[in-house]
Amino acid sequence: MAFNRPKFLTVVLIAIAETTLIVIGASRAFADTSTECVTENFCYCVHGYLKDTIEQRIAHIRGLIRGQRRHGKAIGYMSIPLSTVGGSYLPLNTKVATEVKSHIEERFGIRAVWVRNPAAKDVGLPEGASGADYMFMWTRVLGGDDGLGRDFDFVYFVGPSDFARHFSLDGHGDMKKIDSYYYGLFRNPKLAAVDKVLFRNYYGLRASVAFSFGSHDEWNIARAINEKRRSADPKLGIANQLGIFFDGRAVAPGLFETAIAAGNVRKCE
Repeated sequence: MAFNRPKFLTVVLIAIAETTLIVIGASRAFADTSTECVTENFCYCVHGYLKDTIEQRIAHIRGLIRGQRRHGKAIGYMSIPLSTVGGSYLPLNTKVATEVKSHIEERFGIRAVWVRNPAAKDVGLPEGASGADYMFMWTRVLGGDDGLGRDFDFVYFVGPSDFARHFSLDGHGDMKKIDSYYYGLFRNPKLAAVDKVLFRNYYGLRASVAFSFGSHDEWNIARAINEKRRSADPKLGIANQLGIFFDGRAVAPGLFETAIAAGNVRKCE
């Protein structure tokens, strides 16, 4: 089919120019990062365009916590893998997070405990947010204004048993059950990007905070809070440290006083 070359070229050039401007604008937005430090040990490379939103989320979360405090509830924070690496599937982890929150609150009593679920929609950041952006927000929330974590009473680190509960694993042919679960979800086009073997191996062998960048940071944050409670405020001390749970059980002090490898903590290059 014939076409008018000058007009066609003009349209093409305009389209290229518009696309270039979009790309440049996006590149600038994502290049607008700065090192933001909550303490000298917790610095993150944060996107500038998210800072106002992060401040709004922090205020929102603190407001919710104050509301739960007025009902006399103990406040917990749940740490759970929320990335999509290594065979992990984000929508599934988000679903498990909701289930674990309910399980913890039912275990201790819905009228006695409230758990902050980091996977909830009300605390999500806009598209393009990185793990560092989220961890800058959660480090601020967890530590509070003075690093003593006064808004929280305990931190619950999700482990293999919490994921096993979702899959109804019972120690007999668990990998086969996970395979069947995968095929049950296969109609979801987003899952097609996750390899079946990686999915099975992740949820059978590694579904835990032990393999999460963000959860590694959260462990170190909780450890730092407890260290400060022991040393910086005589009204708190050993008796008033954060309770630390992993996989449903209280963690021995020798473990929760130990630092682990950092996840998202790093300064901008």
